Amino acid sequence: MNMVRRPSPWNELASFRNAFDRLFDEGTFRTTAWGGYDRHLPVDVSSTEAAITIEAALPGVRQEDISITVHQDTLTIGVREDIEREHSEGERVYREVRRSRGSRTITLPSGLDVDAATASFENGMLRLTLPRAEQAKPREIAITPVTEGTAPAVTAGAQSDAQVEPGAASEG
Repeated sequence: MNMVRRPSPWNELASFRNAFDRLFDEGTFRTTAWGGYDRHLPVDVSSTEAAITIEAALPGVRQEDISITVHQDTLTIGVREDIEREHSEGERVYREVRRSRGSRTITLPSGLDVDAATASFENGMLRLTLPRAEQAKPREIAITPVTEGTAPAVTAGAQSDAQVEPGAASEG
């Protein structure tokens, strides 16, 4: 006797539902913003001791369509395109209207000199450089050597209450 195994109809229904869900998850029917970016503008952020550099690829975007704003510790790069083209062939007139918006907001670390920031846009590549403020840059502190148990004299503005008289023995 041969046994024939039949799949459950519930398995087929679950398989159909998964396929249907994947269809909508892959963005087939999702509206896209400028440049085909449907969520936000992708950026590359790199950091050195001197500055933070942010790069964004914006192919086909004009420089005048880009806005960069900084408010407190938030940087926003926005793109707004309004392009209208019209041409005619005989009696037919073809008109293309393209309006698109997109932006990316990044939280900046503290210690940046935003007033000295620079931005350049060349061949569809936006490069923004935010230098670190002088007080935020790492500094090396020199160590003053102590000779024969005494330290050099302390300046008047930096005296502490726990100053020890020279030659006084410490109790311990």
